[in-house]
Amino acid sequence: MNLILFGPPAAGKGTQAKRLVEEKGMVQLSTGDMLRAAIASGSELGLKVKDVLARGDLVTDEIVIALIEDRLTEAEAAGGAIFDGFPRTVAQAEALDAMLAKRGVQIDAVVRLKVDDSALLERIAKRYAEQGRPDDNPETFVVRLEAYNRNTAPLLPYYEAQGKLTEADGMGSIESVAKAIDEALA
Repeated sequence: MNLILFGPPAAGKGTQAKRLVEEKGMVQLSTGDMLRAAIASGSELGLKVKDVLARGDLVTDEIVIALIEDRLTEAEAAGGAIFDGFPRTVAQAEALDAMLAKRGVQIDAVVRLKVDDSALLERIAKRYAEQGRPDDNPETFVVRLEAYNRNTAPLLPYYEAQGKLTEADGMGSIESVAKAIDEALA
């Protein structure tokens, strides 16, 4: 089972992915976590990623796709992947479909967490104050949210045309969102 959790930053994708990892043994492929790990490594790639994220921009498709591809074997061994924060563009979605097709698998379901932008801003300000993650800086977050809304809107019809798109109210409780995701997977 390969699942995409679709929604803007701070929509709750990571929370739901962690639950699915614990309950179903799937592997979470979080581009955000992978990018933060690259930054923490201090590598040349990490420094480049840090600069891009500090501006609120998105890293290149080439970097993100390479990070994802490196983890697919692990996901296959676990019986499936939860794609969290990827794909963000139609080009990435097409690359993912091609990458999975070469392996004889596909995306089985896409769950879009629908959320309110102003509520996300409140959520991110709180998380920034509590955790201090640089990518949660409220000013940077506004840029990330605008990029998400601009670049990912075309993904909705892309996955809808494949009959894979389900929507869940991301403003509901963690439990109600979990129930909607479980129903999409059933």
